[in-house]
Amino acid sequence: MKKVVVASVLAVGACTAYYLPAALALDDAQNQGAQSGQITIKDPAEYNAYTNAVGQSSPAAKASAIEQFLQQYPNSQVKEEMLEQLMAAYEQAGQADKELDAANRLLQVNPNSIRALTIVVYMEKKQTSDQAKLDDAAAKAKTALNAPKPSNLSDADFQKLKTATTPIFEDAIAVDANGKKDYKGAIEAYTAELKAYDPAQTQSGPGLLATYNLGNAYVSQDPKDLVNGVWFLTRAAQYAPAGYKDQIEKAAEYWYKKYHCAQNDTACQTNLDGYAAIQQLAKANVFPPDSYKPVAAPPPPSPQDLAHQAIASTPDLKTLALGDKEFILANGTPDDAAKVWDVLKDVTAEVPGTVVTATADSVQLAVSDDAKASNKADFTINMKTPLKEVPQAGAQVKYTATFDSYTQNPLMIILKDGEPPAAPKKPTARRPVHHPSGRK
Repeated sequence: MKKVVVASVLAVGACTAYYLPAALALDDAQNQGAQSGQITIKDPAEYNAYTNAVGQSSPAAKASAIEQFLQQYPNSQVKEEMLEQLMAAYEQAGQADKELDAANRLLQVNPNSIRALTIVVYMEKKQTSDQAKLDDAAAKAKTALNAPKPSNLSDADFQKLKTATTPIFEDAIAVDANGKKDYKGAIEAYTAELKAYDPAQTQSGPGLLATYNLGNAYVSQDPKDLVNGVWFLTRAAQYAPAGYKDQIEKAAEYWYKKYHCAQNDTACQTNLDGYAAIQQLAKANVFPPDSYKPVAAPPPPSPQDLAHQAIASTPDLKTLALGDKEFILANGTPDDAAKVWDVLKDVTAEVPGTVVTATADSVQLAVSDDAKASNKADFTINMKTPLKEVPQAGAQVKYTATFDSYTQNPLMIILKDGEPPAAPKKPTARRPVHHPSGRK
């Protein structure tokens, strides 16, 4: 009896971001040498149907003959083998849906079939908008990564199969984690995927895409890891096709500026000091070497530092805008806040803002831009006399009142003797001028 084991159900797909690698390609002699034993078909009719099916030269004819064989002998000893060959026939015929169906049928016979798992995982992974499919692909990928060696494969051939398929399985796990914003899980899986490739394989195709996705995962997590994010985005930019290179380079440079350049350092922002050396390193290495040590920008000044700088650089604190005075009251040291309060206390001023809450006796306003954005009051106007008309929340109003007190945390500036702005005076009617002649 001729014993056939399908060595490859994987083919390179053109013009796609993901593609299946060319896995083991064993001829019949190698197949037979890989067997751990022979299966004998005792029924002559079944044997003849088997040899007829596997002997077909046309993929379509072979698939049809195998389907007929499986229908006629659903419990055959060679069912698993025939399903493997059926997947290969549909692959060669370009019938992806039927190939997937054959893979799922094979998994019912052998849930650990790496070839069947590869087909299902690969096809489900492409459905990135269907999280349930991604979840299933990730679960099957984990099964495949832990699958035992089939008895009909030698250790060497099993290792070839694992080498060819491991990146597909790790990528499916990463894509699933990324879809759920599990960036830690995505980083682990993308890293494992890159480690499964030969370095040259990371310069194009799915290896390059995994490099780019790994960089994005590092800058998407909270807190961001800009050191690793910059590395993998820069690495991806070195080998990206012309249509994507500029976009990826700009992303890498953006995050490098965030990490390396002080906020107001325009020279660093323009010249990208030290970045050219990182580009050279990233082109030569998949993972960051020990020599990759980007220098972090000095920490930005704290709100308290900014408040003190405003005090120190302003000779006359009365000239500060109301928003700056409020910032110092909220963030300054007790001494700096006291200096600003000294120029506000008992001063009567006009305060515009957005009503947050209001009663006849007191109106709470959002005055600063931050307060308005969060709809949180930062001023309280206590009225001199009860309002005749209480404003609705969200109304834009203006009151004249006298600064009375404040609390720093949370900030609330309190004014007393509040009054609506005085109504504009009506213009005095002009008296007619009488001419001596009686003419007006």
